[in-house]
Amino acid sequence: MGVKNLWDILESCKKTVPLHNLQNKRVCVDLSCWMVQLQKVSKSHGCLKEKVHLRGLFHRLRALIALNCTVVFVSDGSIPAIKLSTYRRRLNNGKEVAQNETNLQKVTSLRRNMGSEFSCMIKEAKVLGMALGISCLNGIEEAEAQCALLNSESLCDGCFSSDSDIFLFGARTVYRDICLGDGGYVVCYEMADIETKLGFGRNSLIALSLLLGSDYYPGVHGLGPESACQIVKSIGDKFVLKKFVNEGLGWLKKRKGAENNIGRDDTVVEVINAYLKPKCHSADSDVVLRALAQYPFERIKLQQICAEFFEWPSERTDGYILPGIAERDLRRFANLRLTSSELGLNLPLHEIPVKCPVSEIIKSRRAQGRECYEVTWKDMDGLETSIVPADLIESACPEKILEYEERKALRKKQNVRKSRPKKKETTPSLAELDLTLQNLLLDNNLEDETNNNVTESDSSARILGEITAMAESDLNTENLMLSRDDIENNEWIHNISNVSRNEAVSSIDKNVVIDLLSPTPIKPSNNSSKFHRSSNQNIEVINLSDSENEVSPEHKEKAKELRLFIASIRNEIQ
Repeated sequence: MGVKNLWDILESCKKTVPLHNLQNKRVCVDLSCWMVQLQKVSKSHGCLKEKVHLRGLFHRLRALIALNCTVVFVSDGSIPAIKLSTYRRRLNNGKEVAQNETNLQKVTSLRRNMGSEFSCMIKEAKVLGMALGISCLNGIEEAEAQCALLNSESLCDGCFSSDSDIFLFGARTVYRDICLGDGGYVVCYEMADIETKLGFGRNSLIALSLLLGSDYYPGVHGLGPESACQIVKSIGDKFVLKKFVNEGLGWLKKRKGAENNIGRDDTVVEVINAYLKPKCHSADSDVVLRALAQYPFERIKLQQICAEFFEWPSERTDGYILPGIAERDLRRFANLRLTSSELGLNLPLHEIPVKCPVSEIIKSRRAQGRECYEVTWKDMDGLETSIVPADLIESACPEKILEYEERKALRKKQNVRKSRPKKKETTPSLAELDLTLQNLLLDNNLEDETNNNVTESDSSARILGEITAMAESDLNTENLMLSRDDIENNEWIHNISNVSRNEAVSSIDKNVVIDLLSPTPIKPSNNSSKFHRSSNQNIEVINLSDSENEVSPEHKEKAKELRLFIASIRNEIQ
């Protein structure tokens, strides 16, 4: 419980900070408070037998482990004598409380019932924590008092507790609650904010506990939070406890609203001493030093515990915890590099004595709104890949990012090359082209010597079309075109035709482009046909004879020149 209404008074100082603010910090946990929170969740869902409270504890711990947040459990010891009345009242033992209250000075602290259901939950939590490498410090009396001492002595960075009286014991940073959803956050209170915004120091908070009531004192009936705050502020933090010790609370009888049930002055002094001088292990004791030591993660033991508590197979346990362990190791490596850099030792990655746990980066990711990388791990039995924040890789091993970017650029370049069209794997040889050309010339031999009247330019155009069909399989460039200028510049045109260059080219319009990849012109069925030139003159075309026996020397010479021309085309396109 703590101090009545104190959390409401401190509401303006509440901060909600991201969970990752706890990275690389050490925190003390009031274990009883955590188990009460988790037990309420279990009871609300009617699943206490399924140990949902321990599952919740497991997931809290693995989230903090991944942040390299060192956790120290602190458990309650004996019940302080001054708290017995409150403790027994909670257990509905009112008569026993009344008897002991008459002789309070002779009452000592009371050992807790270690066989109760709640005590068994605490034991199970400790066993689970030990397997995860988390130590436990057993307090002498109040766990929140021991946490506050460690925090005030700078042995931890903050305390997890839902008991507001932890501030009265001297805590400086208190985390009241933790949430793992939406990226995770914690509810935080800083004593510096309380002092600045509200003007309440530790003495003022102890005075408020006397006025409002706490686990140690019932308070003044009829006095509300606003009135109590006004009284304390009017006196001031420096003098408020002195006034309460010297004058007791009798002077409050005259105030409006205060009743005449104000306690004895000796009780007030006991309450103040209980907060200022709690029974705790000293900061330099062996017990504390052992609790603050670093303990190893015991994988096999954790698998056995999770199999017993949750009936999880070992693979499921590994899947939950190993990514967090790997990320914790990477954060420790990052801290090592940072410390070395601060000392002026900027060693390359391969020269650092401690090996980087990351093997390589696989790909970039985005998880819960944060830029991340999927990485592979070295020497991590049971874990091959996992996702870690990008800023962690940047601080731990920026060389891995550079390697990843280089591989990514290389793959992109290779993909561009693969997307380009490939040349045909097989191309006809020159001998094959020659054979095809000879067959063509034989098939197109002149049928009759009298057909020499055929127009040489038209014969050249026909042969050009047929050569195009043969050369199609050898040409790998798309849309290869033969223009009017190309025809004029090829000497073989002159050798084939006896007509002048101008007459041979005049039949082709200046704007016309001949496609060498177009199909071979279809042979006309008749021996002669008519076609119209642009001048509307009718020119008779005589088809070549199919005879194979009449090969004139003139055609042999033409075949030779055609072979040379095709060879030159092939050389140009290769």
